[in-house]
Amino acid sequence: MITKQKTLKIIHAGALQRVMEKCLEQFLKQNPGLKCELEGVGSREGAKRLLSGEHYDIIALADQALFSELLVPDLVEKYFVFAADQIVISYTRASRKSSEITQSNWIDTLLMPDISFAHSNHHLDPCGYRTLMAWQLAEKFYERPGLYTTLEAKCIPYDTYPKSIALSKALFKGKIDYAFLYSSAAQQLELQYITLPSRINLSNPAHANFYDQASVSVESKIPGKDIIIHGKPIEFAVGLSKNCQIPELAQSFVDLLTGMEGSSIIEECGLIPC
Repeated sequence: MITKQKTLKIIHAGALQRVMEKCLEQFLKQNPGLKCELEGVGSREGAKRLLSGEHYDIIALADQALFSELLVPDLVEKYFVFAADQIVISYTRASRKSSEITQSNWIDTLLMPDISFAHSNHHLDPCGYRTLMAWQLAEKFYERPGLYTTLEAKCIPYDTYPKSIALSKALFKGKIDYAFLYSSAAQQLELQYITLPSRINLSNPAHANFYDQASVSVESKIPGKDIIIHGKPIEFAVGLSKNCQIPELAQSFVDLLTGMEGSSIIEECGLIPC
């Protein structure tokens, strides 16, 4: 049987770890004996792995724009948006000033001398560049000129944490006080978090024009060259690689993820089904 001869290889955004595990658990009940490999990475890193020639059957990324920028049409024919999210500020009870920080004072709290905070590597992980976009939007929203530069200068160096899951580990170990994560990740890990106004957190399609004012330079698919990407509502997407070895099974998994079963799992994991 093909299920015993082939391995379904899935590469996905680290933020989708629990969603993919739960979907795979259901999928294996329907396809006993199927071998599967899940690998969670920063989404830009995942797309670049395909560009470098690595093989995966299914690609699930935290930014649907990565498909059009890097993968379509050469490596992926089409993709599907299946979930949305927002940027939040996560922390633990051990974080300094955790009992005082609010949606109103988060900027001044983070800028206190003894407070540490971080975001993931924006060259590898969409959560990282979305954090930078949120800071730019906050500068406009709160009318605080220079805020973006000030936050960037105080933040722990971006290359310390390659993907958002590394930030959560740093929080639990007390290495940082605050981390900019997706709401779903904070909920799954039972972290405390502060929601930001919708004009900042990249969650609301109604504010797409405002989000577009934010832009970040990231490494392109051409080594040594950067591109500018603009703020958009957060959307997660999935696609099949064009050299998928078991396309029928891969499509069945995508159908589960994007269907009613997947929507229930997505919602259970703190994301918004699309």
